[in-house]
Amino acid sequence: MVQVARNVTMEEWGFLSPGQYLIHDQDGKYCPAFQQIIDAAGVKRVPLPPRSPNLNAYAERWVRSVKEEALSRLILFGERALRHALTEYVAHYHHERNHQGKGNVLLFPTSRADERRIGSIHCRERLGGLLKYYTRVAANPFWSVWRNCLSRYKIALPNTFYRN
Repeated sequence: MVQVARNVTMEEWGFLSPGQYLIHDQDGKYCPAFQQIIDAAGVKRVPLPPRSPNLNAYAERWVRSVKEEALSRLILFGERALRHALTEYVAHYHHERNHQGKGNVLLFPTSRADERRIGSIHCRERLGGLLKYYTRVAANPFWSVWRNCLSRYKIALPNTFYRN
């Protein structure tokens, strides 16, 4: 763990810099040497109180979700692949995935509710089909008027003629 502390506080490519916080539990792997390196880098340590599992519940649930839904099903070659997978998953998680704990709704929907009632349903994919979600494609008003005219005069055209 001492080497991990050195890596995360390195000036060139470490992600912990002075003035930031490191929240950690009371695990024995955070030894005094680890704590000294973090303190020397100017990072403030915030140890969680012992026997308090609910303090970290939201973060642990998110980590579990990303592992089960994406990372455990991928073979990643390098940091760039990991960053791409996490970026795609975060976009899926916030904008396309239903959340049962929130009433089965999207957290940050990209369209208004009245726009979602028109058009055909299409399956969209992320990460090569690993993450799937369904959206409605907005109907083209020209084609809907054209279909109404054709149906009014009882003119039948093959299904391939219509566009969504």
